[in-house]
Amino acid sequence: MLDSNKDSLKLEAMKRIVAMIARGKNASDLFPAVVKNVACKNIEVKKLVYVYLVRYAEEQQDLALLSISTFQRGLKDPNQLIRASALRVLSSIRVTIIVPIMMLAIKEAASDMSPYVRKTAAHAIPKLYSLDPEQKDQLIEVIEKLLADKTTLVAGSVVMAFEEVCPERIDLIHKNYRKLCNLLIDVEEWGQVVIINMLTRYARTQFLNPNVNESLLEEGNTDGKTFYGSDDEDEEEDEKDKKDKKAEPLAKRKPYVMDPDHRLLLRNTKPLLQSRNAAVVMAVAQLYFHLAPKAEVGVIAKALVRLLRSHSEVQFVVLQNVATMTIKRRGMFEPYLKSFYIRSTDPTQIKILKLEVLTNLANETNISTILREFQTYIKSMDKDFVAATIQAIGRCATNIGEVRDTCLNGLVQLLSNRDELVVAESVVVIKKLLQMQPEKHSDIIKHMAKLIDNIQVPMARASILWLIGEYCEHVPKIAPDVLRKMAKSFTNEEDIVKLQILNLAAKLYLTNSKQTKLLTQYVLNLAKYDQNYDIRDRARFIRQLIVPTEKSGALSKYAKKLFLALKPAPVLESPFKDRDHFQLGSLSHLLNAKAGGYQELPDWPESAPDPSVRNVEVKESVPEWSKCSAREKRKEKKVEKPFYSDSEEESGPTESADSEMDSGSGSASASASEESASRSESDESDEGSESDEDDEEPKRAKKKTQEVKKAVRQSESEQSSEEERKPQRKPKARKTSESESESDESESESSESESNESESEAETRKKKKVRTRDLKPVKKEAKKESKKEMSLLDLDDFEPSPSPQATPVNAFMSSSLATDLEGLSLSDGVLAPAAISPSSSVKTFELLHRITGEGLTVEYCFSRQPFSPDANMVAVQIHFTNNSSSDVSGLHVEDAKLQSGMRVKDFPEIESLAAGETTTAVMGVDFCDSTQAANFQLCTNSKKFFVSIQPPVGELMRPLFMTENEFKKEQGQLMGMNEISEKLTLDSSCRNEHAIVQRVTTAANLSRVPCGADNECSPPVPPPDFPVYRFAARTVTGNSLVLVTVATRAEGAAQLTVNCDKMLIGTMLVKEILQALTQ
Repeated sequence: MLDSNKDSLKLEAMKRIVAMIARGKNASDLFPAVVKNVACKNIEVKKLVYVYLVRYAEEQQDLALLSISTFQRGLKDPNQLIRASALRVLSSIRVTIIVPIMMLAIKEAASDMSPYVRKTAAHAIPKLYSLDPEQKDQLIEVIEKLLADKTTLVAGSVVMAFEEVCPERIDLIHKNYRKLCNLLIDVEEWGQVVIINMLTRYARTQFLNPNVNESLLEEGNTDGKTFYGSDDEDEEEDEKDKKDKKAEPLAKRKPYVMDPDHRLLLRNTKPLLQSRNAAVVMAVAQLYFHLAPKAEVGVIAKALVRLLRSHSEVQFVVLQNVATMTIKRRGMFEPYLKSFYIRSTDPTQIKILKLEVLTNLANETNISTILREFQTYIKSMDKDFVAATIQAIGRCATNIGEVRDTCLNGLVQLLSNRDELVVAESVVVIKKLLQMQPEKHSDIIKHMAKLIDNIQVPMARASILWLIGEYCEHVPKIAPDVLRKMAKSFTNEEDIVKLQILNLAAKLYLTNSKQTKLLTQYVLNLAKYDQNYDIRDRARFIRQLIVPTEKSGALSKYAKKLFLALKPAPVLESPFKDRDHFQLGSLSHLLNAKAGGYQELPDWPESAPDPSVRNVEVKESVPEWSKCSAREKRKEKKVEKPFYSDSEEESGPTESADSEMDSGSGSASASASEESASRSESDESDEGSESDEDDEEPKRAKKKTQEVKKAVRQSESEQSSEEERKPQRKPKARKTSESESESDESESESSESESNESESEAETRKKKKVRTRDLKPVKKEAKKESKKEMSLLDLDDFEPSPSPQATPVNAFMSSSLATDLEGLSLSDGVLAPAAISPSSSVKTFELLHRITGEGLTVEYCFSRQPFSPDANMVAVQIHFTNNSSSDVSGLHVEDAKLQSGMRVKDFPEIESLAAGETTTAVMGVDFCDSTQAANFQLCTNSKKFFVSIQPPVGELMRPLFMTENEFKKEQGQLMGMNEISEKLTLDSSCRNEHAIVQRVTTAANLSRVPCGADNECSPPVPPPDFPVYRFAARTVTGNSLVLVTVATRAEGAAQLTVNCDKMLIGTMLVKEILQALTQ
């Protein structure tokens, strides 16, 4: 088809090839045939050929180099898509010989009339830089040129190229900073994330820290006076000098005024908090956290809480960042406390992160609510989650002294829990809490000493022994008895317990040697011959230290001080405490380790750099590629003058900052209200006197805009009449390309003019606002403006007060973990039968009939045993029966005709099979996770028979053991396209547990997930009559996860769900199991 003369056939062939690539199939063999069609005149065929070449040009470099002349011709094609595709293919050929050609092509494309081609040029820059870093200087010139581009299509791509090639060249951003801020709202989502991250780092180098004077205000301005000059200023400075000499330079520093460009960035990124893209919201949130004043950071809380409604992957990243934020800015998330309550359906990682956030948010006012939540979490069946909850209770107790006793009593009650893990974790946490006030809690130490006989978890036993040894004075009668018991079981204990037994013996020898001298010597002798060298060394060290001899040195005098020294109480800190030195939202922050390519967030400068570097002259901003007429030049001047007038026409820094802050929505109005509250009455009188002038200014602005619009319309009409006279002179191709460029430029210009009109409207609103003295109407107006600006989503429905109540955990969790876990036995004896084969009989299939095989009958079955020579093969057991009167000799396999990727490991040759006898052989077949038949010849010395083995889909997998929590976690990751559900009515003989499990495991080689039935619930909720059965396996070749759920309903109804990333296997498996359960 590719060699055909008809374009329609070529187009059909290319569509099929591109479809193959989309499905992940290898189409590299077709490269020579496809490359020939680069010169095809049909645009649709050419586009698809370029798509193919981008994919395989790097692999087939030699063949791609032969077509370079064609790609170069494509760079001058009248169609912008062909030009862009040719550049994309050229930059995909990774050969250093063509670097000069690529550089020339990128330079030409950077000056192209089409913004799409310029965007492609920006994408090609990092590719060329990675191929030849020596081209950096020339590439920086191209980046500088593209940064001046005014179209939103190019902005994100060129900033990405800037980040890859020269992130240190901040001087390139200065002149384009304001333009990038204003274009940000219209850039595509991917570009928004890149630009916001770049501007975050830029702002940290160019602006002052907005929070630097807050500590000074709190310390020095206790009487509530403002920064502005007053009679008592000298006295205040004297007081500050007495308090702290380090505050002196801050006190002398001028009052902080936010740079208008800093305010511009915050104002233009705020509407993006309502973006539908979680990455954009996260990028804005980190920008506000790192750059905004403390009073304004709170606006990001609502947006981040909204993201907690999305997928678990998004929740995980958001909660990691929220956990870091809550350490420094706790008040920000306190109104949304209920949004962090844990649901029974949450995966374990999400539960633990929500626990972290709840613990960070805990204070005296909400601690009782949080502890009530924690009580219900302890009843969960998720062991890791329960352990994390107990640790969270311990952290709350250390952070909030008022509830320490309550938490201790609650943890002591948990010591009587039937679940050993709960008891063990409680012991470890109680040990840390008791170190704070051991004198008050000697009865708790006694209670824990009694538990030493029952608890088997090594860490818990070690913690109890350490407590008894450390505070042996408080329990003088119990401690020696505990040592006696431990000496008996010393040889059977874990290493960590043995070390604590040695410590206990040493401490008791030093404090109560009469009772424990012999016991200590006995324990030291046992430890002397222990298998672990740590324990042997510790025993020798302790013996020399506590038992003085002639050889012992000076250290033995200080044995008591060494062993019985006062230990500081441990500080239970959040694992997220020091993570904020990484930029929030970055991979390095997520991993808590510096990832490759991560750029550190710069520190704030001590003095503000020169803001005039961001002022731009109108002449410089005209792009080279626009050979524009007088009309376009006039338009650009009209557009750009108000664009940069904010900084050029300002009368003073304080006035512009104040007016900018007033025009900001939401958070800006809040900060303005704080400032106005702290101002003196003289400022208000000034505002009143200026109000008359302000009334006249909006009228003048309106007249100016009307006059400008009229002038533009007249010039446009004149220009259009001139252009109508000339159209016949130019060739057709030129017309099309110019019309495309004009449309693109007109779109960009119209978008800019709209943004400028909106800015002029915002200025008139500003001046109206200054007149109003009351702060309440100002806030209302700000809210209205923000609603007009934000177009995607309205977050007002997400108020903190009616946040969704967490579902009562009692509905899903049992009161005692021990009762829930009675059905779970992890011993090999229980699991082995389920993993090897189902209890039902193995189904056999006919391979060779008696008549066809001339007396030789061959049957095969799938034994479901692992095939030892190759784990990726399915074991096929073959039964040979000789029904003829003569012997059959030389049975073997030949000429296997297999699909691509399939393999066969044939059985050893059977030399002879006597008449009437039967024999068995095992062969392995790698079906590549497909149900296609394996065809081969079964040969004897005299005959050859063509046979084929076709596997049922259920035999292409091997059983997998997993817990219910692991099953639910993996199932949560295989949703959407990877999930197939079917409703069915169970056969009357298949409505009990045994029958359902037997039929499912017969139909497919699956393992039942233990403790997975929902009917094993606690007394508070009546057990449901309709249990859920879960099964798990992995495919033999691809190791893909296969999860099967059978949820029973009333009157024999049920729902079958299969989750598998291989959709074909999932669909076929649903049919197989459906047939098994309904017949």
